[in-house]
Amino acid sequence: MENRILTHTHISNYIAHLHAGEHARATVEKYLRDVRAFTGWLDGKSVKKETAAQYKAFLSGQGQTPATINAKISAVNSLFRFLGWEDCRIKFLKIQRRTFRESSKELTRTEYLRLVETAQALNRQWLALAMETICATGIRVSELRYITAEASAAGRVDVILKGKVRTILLPGKLARKLCKYAKKQKIVSGAIFRTRDGNPLTRFQIWRAMKSLCKKAGVESSKVFPHNLRHLFAVTFYRSTRDIVKLADVLGHSSINTTRIYLMTTGSEHIRCLEQLGLVR
Repeated sequence: MENRILTHTHISNYIAHLHAGEHARATVEKYLRDVRAFTGWLDGKSVKKETAAQYKAFLSGQGQTPATINAKISAVNSLFRFLGWEDCRIKFLKIQRRTFRESSKELTRTEYLRLVETAQALNRQWLALAMETICATGIRVSELRYITAEASAAGRVDVILKGKVRTILLPGKLARKLCKYAKKQKIVSGAIFRTRDGNPLTRFQIWRAMKSLCKKAGVESSKVFPHNLRHLFAVTFYRSTRDIVKLADVLGHSSINTTRIYLMTTGSEHIRCLEQLGLVR
């Protein structure tokens, strides 16, 4: 077997490959972090099947959750696939599918409304409107840049990701609020949620702004991040329509199995359902 030494050139070419595949910026950044972590762990050692298996054992010994470990393995396997080092791919940890989400991570409708109201009270209208936009449409935070003055006026947004175009309809009330905000900010074209320099806000900037609301809104920080707004949309949409196929289309999922993850109830709700069965005398 050839002496496989992972170099900066390998990683640079791999990242360029991800960009060419039109992966979301957040995905590319995460894969880059995970690949660099693997490279640092290697510390110049050659890559072999045995070495890769040792890395899996190393991650398992760090006290990280199986889902986190598998996510890191996925990034490393993706790199191996790109380099043609298929024989070095690492097997994922087997995780039994959970039937509920931890309550500590579940953002409720009431908590969401408190976050929006707090942002408004602090005169951070852009943040309140950004949260409403994500939660009322189910878009990813990385897709917020597609919410433009033109799209708001038209009441629909075309999101282009990985060569696919997904059309998102804006609720009338939201579209009017977006147009009103754009007019007030004198934004006649382009992204509505932008920095002072005119660049679209990044995922981290929105994440950090949301976290700053937690204490005053009385909401646990563990529940407050942009992706949880997408989860709340999914649960609310499904409860209203009971149409998981349509929900998958709205969220832009290629597999309904992914959509199912969004619909997991909390542990307390799961217990309540079991209690209502009346099977214990």
